[in-house]
Amino acid sequence: MNYVTDALLLILDPRSWPGPDGIGTRLVQHALYVAAGVVTATVAAVPLGLFVGHTGRGRNLVVAATGVARSLPTFGLLLFAVLLFGLHLAPVIAVLVLLAIPPILAGTYAGVEAVGRSAVDGARGSGYSESQIVRRVELPLAMPLIVGGVRSATLQAIATATIAGYVAQGTLGRYLIEGLARHEYATAVVGALLVAGLALVADAALTIVQSLATPHGGSRTGRRTAPVSPRGPGWAAPLPEGQDPR
Repeated sequence: MNYVTDALLLILDPRSWPGPDGIGTRLVQHALYVAAGVVTATVAAVPLGLFVGHTGRGRNLVVAATGVARSLPTFGLLLFAVLLFGLHLAPVIAVLVLLAIPPILAGTYAGVEAVGRSAVDGARGSGYSESQIVRRVELPLAMPLIVGGVRSATLQAIATATIAGYVAQGTLGRYLIEGLARHEYATAVVGALLVAGLALVADAALTIVQSLATPHGGSRTGRRTAPVSPRGPGWAAPLPEGQDPR
């Protein structure tokens, strides 16, 4: 029997979408769980990545921590979180946040470290404070790698949210679990196809965002635009006493 064909027919059937167990509800649940995990991870990881990339402090510790976090077994981590927090939504979100932080953190500090020192030194010589250098120079230039980290985290979260079905929290994972348990393999294929489709859509959208965040003007020439002084284009740092301005 062609389970893929049966699954596609189920997806295209309008009667499969409404209701608490319909495709529409499960798809929205899956997307909301992913969004909650990735947004929370972004809020936590980006400031830390900017600090580490700008100052260089704690870099070795962060690199080691992200490596350990990436090696954690997803399902085992979920079971531990369920035992710790109970059988509800909190363990799912906690696992998604924990697994989404490493790629975002790595992308952020790597993006800041990749910024040319001439751009940073030029901004500092123009009178920028350290916080202004981070906000106006390093953050914009690091944005492509930051979005790349968010992109990687989102795809991982979409796959990981599937296991939320094991703790009866909805999502597209329920189709996989229930389909395999009842030997309704077309239903399981429905879940697999929808998860893959959601991942492809999210990846395409974030690829566009990453492209828009890339400073194309600077990358074509290989030069970085000199920063504008925060005190205006006509301001210049004062010369040492006794030095001829000519």
